[in-house]
Amino acid sequence: MRILHVDTGREMRGGQRQVLFLLKGMQAAGVDSMLLARPESPLAQSAAQAGFAVLPVSAWNLCVHSKAADLVHAHDARAHTLAACASRVPFVVSRRVAFPVKDSLASRWKYRRALRFLAVSQFVAAELERAGVSKESIDIVYDCTESGDEVGEWRVESPAVALATHDPLKGRDLITQAAQLVGIPVKYSDNLQRDLQHASMFVYITRSEGLGSAALFAMAMGIPVIGSNVGGLPEALAWGEAGLLTANEPSEIARAMQRMRDDSALAQTLIEQGKRRVADHFTVQRMVNGTRESYRRALAG
Repeated sequence: MRILHVDTGREMRGGQRQVLFLLKGMQAAGVDSMLLARPESPLAQSAAQAGFAVLPVSAWNLCVHSKAADLVHAHDARAHTLAACASRVPFVVSRRVAFPVKDSLASRWKYRRALRFLAVSQFVAAELERAGVSKESIDIVYDCTESGDEVGEWRVESPAVALATHDPLKGRDLITQAAQLVGIPVKYSDNLQRDLQHASMFVYITRSEGLGSAALFAMAMGIPVIGSNVGGLPEALAWGEAGLLTANEPSEIARAMQRMRDDSALAQTLIEQGKRRVADHFTVQRMVNGTRESYRRALAG
């Protein structure tokens, strides 16, 4: 089987990390892959360093190189549009975002063109169904996470950790207000693998979320998670069994942070439940197996 992957992202965000995990996992499973990506992007550079064939993403390259593929896999909205316009073989689409599908003639056309959709969560699958995508053409394939060889050392006196982001859909402003209410220091991190090694909790507040790969990473490292009760994040946290869920209100977030700080038994329970949740549902192998099954269904249909 030969798969042509298409990703148009400029940064190495959650979706791009999943593409890299998938390329490596598919290689281990004996599946041949090629990637179309922005030449200057971290994904293109990382994939090339790992030995994968990487070419600049363009409609021309997609048209030419799709002819030698069994299937095209589009990993973001722009890639979906390119595949709809230029692919010469059937294509599937990963959907990782929680916001509703646009209701326009162009959107309806390109969504009809895809053979299958790989939804990152039940919540995202439901959004696709609301947009008119048939349930039979949707596969739920969870993202995966790896913590590498690093494991977090949970200590109640360590700071809380949150993402260093200025994305308006993320809730850094809410976390800052909540932390001030309870006097808990927060480290805003641009390197979770480093900063989660010494943390009392990971606070992931967001206004929109397909699943929550950063929360999964914290769980894998053994750091208890507080997350927004929105989108697919409750699913990642096993609806509150593997992490505390909170409304996006500073007072509610503050209450969850104080509870995590005061109740060490709760924190330890969430640490163990989080590790188990990741091991049972969010491994590379499970993602690869689910993706291969979606490919099989697409090619059989």
